[in-house]
Amino acid sequence: MSKKISIIGSGFSSLTSACYLAKQGYDVSVFEKNSSLGGRARQFKKDGFTFDMGPSWYWMPDVFDKFFNDFGKKTSDFYNLKKLNPAYRVYFGKNDFIEIEDSLEKIKKVFEKHEKGSSIALDRFMANAKKNYSIAVTNLLYKMPGISPLELITRDTVLKAGSFLSNIRKEVGKRFKNKKLRSILEFPVLFLGAKASNTPAFYSFMNHADFGLGTWQPENGFYDVVNAMVNLGKSLGVKYYTNHDVSSLNTNNKKVESITINNKLFYSDIVISGADYVHTESLLDPKYRQYSNKYWTKKTWAPSSLLFYVGFDKKLKNVSHHNLFFDTDFDNHAKNIYDTPNWPKDPLFYANFTSITNPKTAPKGCENAFFLVPIATNLNDTNDVREKYFEIIINRLENLTGQKLKKNIIFKTSYCVNDFKNDYNSYGGNAYGLANTLFQTAFLRPKIKSKKLKNLYFSGQLTVPGPGVPPAIVSGKLVSDLILNNETTI
Repeated sequence: MSKKISIIGSGFSSLTSACYLAKQGYDVSVFEKNSSLGGRARQFKKDGFTFDMGPSWYWMPDVFDKFFNDFGKKTSDFYNLKKLNPAYRVYFGKNDFIEIEDSLEKIKKVFEKHEKGSSIALDRFMANAKKNYSIAVTNLLYKMPGISPLELITRDTVLKAGSFLSNIRKEVGKRFKNKKLRSILEFPVLFLGAKASNTPAFYSFMNHADFGLGTWQPENGFYDVVNAMVNLGKSLGVKYYTNHDVSSLNTNNKKVESITINNKLFYSDIVISGADYVHTESLLDPKYRQYSNKYWTKKTWAPSSLLFYVGFDKKLKNVSHHNLFFDTDFDNHAKNIYDTPNWPKDPLFYANFTSITNPKTAPKGCENAFFLVPIATNLNDTNDVREKYFEIIINRLENLTGQKLKKNIIFKTSYCVNDFKNDYNSYGGNAYGLANTLFQTAFLRPKIKSKKLKNLYFSGQLTVPGPGVPPAIVSGKLVSDLILNNETTI
């Protein structure tokens, strides 16, 4: 009889490990507390509008390709991709924006217009970023389960040691003087959940993910990827259960013997939690918890988010599929996230209009909008505060894009700290997990295998490799590989 594996949560790391382990003959069940699969990548539909609730940037397509290739498939067997051009637009003021196009050669021309000689500097910077990507993602990431510091030591990483001691902001500042260009080059590390000044320079590989590999869009939105992974899992025999909220992990003989869901016991040989790490350990007897509350409070957390899902009864002007509004001071906003947690006075924000690329996500002649304001965790989250910030960003959007919009809103809902806590049991209401700072990288992150229980494993954004959809997919692969390697001792 096949060994039973129970996976808690249905985010990308869980969907990934489920497929790999089912392929090896395990009896795999995925338990999701909410009514639909996908974790933070769930889909939301209302009044003819369709929204991806969380992830919206399809970067690092090679990671997705590798996943499906491991099962003899291609992404195109499940969904169609379009490379966006422009990839995104960055607003710095009224009638003041830069569009990042779909090739490095085009981007170099844009840079040169804003700073003479910057195209040459960008060429050199990107050559180094591409090499870092090859070292980190192509060669290293899949071999780093975070067990030993020796995983980081290769000939290539030794030669790159200086890149771990410097930071992104310093390296960008050496090469570019124009503030707008610097902010664009610092932007990709926001996906790692940390300030550019706290992110090792080695992570410039994210710039290759941006300018080198480009920004893509699944035809029907990011939920295409969730559906693809679930359908692949079903073909391999994975069973999926929604509305199954785990209330306890029950131990015996230093193993998790069963999990309790809706007052029913589900027995397993192996348990993987792709749910919030802190919450999962809270379901254990205290003696089996690896990390104390003090441990978690001392960590540098990636931001939470204030999100708005909005339907307009007209098509918008002067916006792209992805839009960044950098018309206020990022450093001041960042201080309110990382240094002195507070609601920002002049927030930067991001806006995504998928109906520009796929009209089916909104009724005919309408536009759907997804707005995101990065904020600190554990802020006081009230409806009044949410409305205050919606007014701030909609006023800025109207001013910067030269159009009146408030009277054209026919649908609006919000999502913030309290919702992250309620829906995902998210520690502090975080949206992205632990930041990838120098001292929260690789083996310095929470372990993917419990040190106290023989058959309990973890995956997702609080463990290795870190925040983001591609790292979550890699995390699912890492935990499945570790289980297969440890099979003889389980």
